[in-house]
Amino acid sequence: MARAKTAARSQRSKGGASRWMLRLAALAALIGIVFTGWFWWDMREWRPDEALYPEQGAVIASGAAGTRFETIKALGGDFVYLELAPVGGAPDPGFAARLKAAFAADLQVGIIYPFDPCLRADPQSARFTRMVPRSADQLPPAIALNRLADGCDPKVSDAAVESELLTLVNQIEMHSGKSVILKLSESFENRHGTALSMARDLWLSRDRARPDYAPRPWLLWSANSQLESEASSEPIEWVVVQK
Repeated sequence: MARAKTAARSQRSKGGASRWMLRLAALAALIGIVFTGWFWWDMREWRPDEALYPEQGAVIASGAAGTRFETIKALGGDFVYLELAPVGGAPDPGFAARLKAAFAADLQVGIIYPFDPCLRADPQSARFTRMVPRSADQLPPAIALNRLADGCDPKVSDAAVESELLTLVNQIEMHSGKSVILKLSESFENRHGTALSMARDLWLSRDRARPDYAPRPWLLWSANSQLESEASSEPIEWVVVQK
């Protein structure tokens, strides 16, 4: 009889502990959902403190329409980088108009070319030189290094990717007369170690938290990839300059 009572108490104790564990798990899940929602809501309009980063600006994606560059200026933006459509990408007939409008808004303007590791450097640099006029007024051009060669057909070795990238860098620099900035994703850096193999200024990306995936200091930081503002009906990428 005593053993039966002891067993019953033990069973009730285990059941109570299980219920508490379930409640704690549910509470943790709820806290996680609330935090995620708060983070998403706060990030919609978050920009780094101008006291820490006085020079700020935006990236305007290829194909974007209706961007109000004067509003970017009013938000505290000093510059914009316009993304160029890649070789084989969708046509972007509005690029020249955006370039003109950005200058008209009294912003400093630079161009980003998205590197395609599956293609040789020559057609990519030809796209840049055809679309981007030579101008001493432009900011140094940037090359976005996001895509890896994993899906290339035919396959492309890492060594070939790095060789073509170096060629593209040299060709764009010859056209622009300025050293390029490497807009380096974490995945590309992990694969190729570009931050150490190429002595160019770095542009890193990480929402809200300062990026630390490169082994040397960065010049530019994309701090909010989805800033919502009156400057555009679509979110824009917000960027700051390291002092």
